[in-house]
Amino acid sequence: MKCKRLNEVLELLQPYWAEAPDLNLLQILQKIADEAGFNKPLAELSDEVIIYQLKMRGTDKYEPIPGIKKDYEEDFKSALLRARGIIK
Repeated sequence: MKCKRLNEVLELLQPYWAEAPDLNLLQILQKIADEAGFNKPLAELSDEVIIYQLKMRGTDKYEPIPGIKKDYEEDFKSALLRARGIIK
């Protein structure tokens, strides 16, 4: 894990862990995995899953992912016309 990612995980994890300070780190990671629907062994939990789950926590499950939200179109027709360069 690169230093930037480690800092991001720690920054996102701090307020989450503050809600349940009596849990240890593995219990916190297991709780995050359970919330994300991750059903593999905890050793296979990637930092991407942790970061995504902590960032999207508390949002509507149908809300677009923040990274792709800028490219989000409400309807297929507009998306198609924009992709073909017909509309800007």
